[in-house]
Amino acid sequence: MRGQVLGVDRRTGDGMVAGDDGCRYSFRPTDWAHRGDPAIGMIVDFEIEQNRALSIFPVPGTASATTSSAPALDRSDRNKYLAALLAFLAGPLGIHRFYLGRIGTGIVMLVLTCTVVGLLISVPWALIDILRLLIMSDRDFEARYARD
Repeated sequence: MRGQVLGVDRRTGDGMVAGDDGCRYSFRPTDWAHRGDPAIGMIVDFEIEQNRALSIFPVPGTASATTSSAPALDRSDRNKYLAALLAFLAGPLGIHRFYLGRIGTGIVMLVLTCTVVGLLISVPWALIDILRLLIMSDRDFEARYARD
């Protein structure tokens, strides 16, 4: 029977397959008969025994067979390079924090900038934010700053 992998527990390796017959079948790591790991969305061929999927193989040539097991992230409408530029131009004021949706820390930076001692804190904070934003991977940026 053919089906699609619905999910895999990373700790135990147990998973669930939705068969073309509309039923769901559980599987264990020993039921996976192919090198590599099952991935969510992978199209598979398998045998059934009651409510278990056995001898599971990915179907070659299917587009979903190469999908990653990591869930897809929502695209953020924010840009990490624009946020880094805002941090460079007006970092101590916390403008980049407002842009990224971190309103609370943006207010803290804005208030700190009103005093000399606070300015000594918010300037290095902004520099650290610039570096952090520039070295952060796009995937991490999307995960951290995607709008809800």
